[in-house]
Amino acid sequence: MTIAILGGGLSGLALARLLHDKGDDVIVLEAGPACGGLCRSKTEQGFTFDIGGSHIIFSRDVEVLLFMRRMIEGNEQRNNRNTKIFYKGQYVKYPFENGLSDLPQMDRFFCINEFVKTHVAVEKGELPAPKNFREWIYYTFGKGIAECYMIPYNEKIWKFPTDLMSLHWVDGRIPRPPVEDVIKSAIGIPTEGYTHQSVFSYPLDGGIEALASAIAQPIKDRIRTGFCVTSVRKRDGLFEISNGSEVIVAEQCISAIPVQHLIAALDNVPTRVKEACNALRYNAIVCVNIGIKGTVPDISWLYIPEIALGMTNRISFPSNYSAHAAPEGCGSVLAEITHQPGDDVSHMDDAALIDQVITSLEAMQILSREQVICSSVERQPYAYVVYDLDYQKNIAIVKDYCTAAGIPLIGRFSQFEYLNMDGCLRSVMDFVARHPAS
Repeated sequence: MTIAILGGGLSGLALARLLHDKGDDVIVLEAGPACGGLCRSKTEQGFTFDIGGSHIIFSRDVEVLLFMRRMIEGNEQRNNRNTKIFYKGQYVKYPFENGLSDLPQMDRFFCINEFVKTHVAVEKGELPAPKNFREWIYYTFGKGIAECYMIPYNEKIWKFPTDLMSLHWVDGRIPRPPVEDVIKSAIGIPTEGYTHQSVFSYPLDGGIEALASAIAQPIKDRIRTGFCVTSVRKRDGLFEISNGSEVIVAEQCISAIPVQHLIAALDNVPTRVKEACNALRYNAIVCVNIGIKGTVPDISWLYIPEIALGMTNRISFPSNYSAHAAPEGCGSVLAEITHQPGDDVSHMDDAALIDQVITSLEAMQILSREQVICSSVERQPYAYVVYDLDYQKNIAIVKDYCTAAGIPLIGRFSQFEYLNMDGCLRSVMDFVARHPAS
């Protein structure tokens, strides 16, 4: 049985490999000139950057973590996380609630006082259950942490009001901090949050694309690049998949492309399904890559909640991830700017984006303009799923339709869920476990 997999991002490649390992005949149909999706990298003037935003290898899922590390065995650098938040001109330990002792005195008092008051009120049952993401932030962290960091940062990255976002997705992704840890952090006793990523891996050579390439290695001859799917039809029990000039026939079709692209390729889709699909919200991302002569701060990545510091919401330092990511005596910075498709950022040219990022980096005293020896911009139209209040209703309509059409959905923008690399791989492994070999 031939299985056609639409999309050669991380999920599509992993799915093809694992099905191939079970004995299935697979073909991967990728629209772009290369596979990898958001897990692609490029090297210019000796600097390696991930073009879909900063990626690292970590997971609570032991099976998935071992799989990723096995893929880059012999090409792995392990790093201790040192992540910060740039807050009022200084570095605050990440996550914010574990770095309260780094705050100015009055902010520290505001955060710990409101956290304790809120915790007591919740324990007494005096606060109603939250109904949206913003209410959940106040309910979980208190007014201080909410207003100093959580709300400003989340509205900067999501480009969407937090009170219009669902809260169903936060459990497991944004941990509830232990009360003892928050109090300890406020008085200067070190605590750690998000311990599952306290040690992370990264390919020594090739950027994060080295992971995708290693996964794809056994199935390279089963990958078709430059095949943009324009139609998917089912006839006499077979799927006919076309790019407008060629038709691939398969007994099974699995989609790992954005669900919007899949729905557009299907015939006679009901209006309510199209409307639900069109209502799904997401962010795009611009990555501004900067290579410099000299060193960068000994930081893994840096969150920037302040609007006054420009559009960048997160900065990572690839030269700290891998000793081979920058030439000797040099450092690198990857600035991420999330935005809504079609907004002002979409229309800014590369030079303007680079200039604004360098200006922000100078304001934070991370580098000087004279140090810059390499810069470039990468744009990805799909970056983050935005969970608005209608998300669950709309995605259920779309998924039910695709299930009825016999096309399983795998991957971040096919399932339309905010999955990290490990989440994508877990969904693939679970699917393969349920799929009998042909």
